[in-house]
Amino acid sequence: MYLWLKALHIISMVTWFAGLFYLPRLFVYHTLTQDAPGRERFKVMERKLYRGIMTPSALLTVLFGAAMLWLMGSDWLWQTQWVQIKLVLVGVLLVYHAYLGSLVGVFDRDANRSGHVFYRWINEFPVLILIAAVILAVLKPA
Repeated sequence: MYLWLKALHIISMVTWFAGLFYLPRLFVYHTLTQDAPGRERFKVMERKLYRGIMTPSALLTVLFGAAMLWLMGSDWLWQTQWVQIKLVLVGVLLVYHAYLGSLVGVFDRDANRSGHVFYRWINEFPVLILIAAVILAVLKPA
């Protein structure tokens, strides 16, 4: 059972990260778009990506991860520092996810005030979390 949960956790995590990488890139292109039909197209793409792919993937990632933790037991969780650090990273990622959702709303209301360079920078943030999480999960440092 554990290996099935782990596989589903990894699949949903990859899907979630694909959205975390792509949504800020859509914001870059949306910011650079001058015509009204193009901006409306980006609004639809951003909403569908966030609500239809990213959020369900985030929820499934957390659900499958929690199920794996439950199977391992609470003693294991409190004795395993790398998992605790990884959980903090997941919390940070969930805050970032919510922030991107607020930006979807900003664009939807035509209230964006940031330029494309800002969105290029925030596009890099999940890479740092991904690197740290993978290193923790694979190396399991003490």
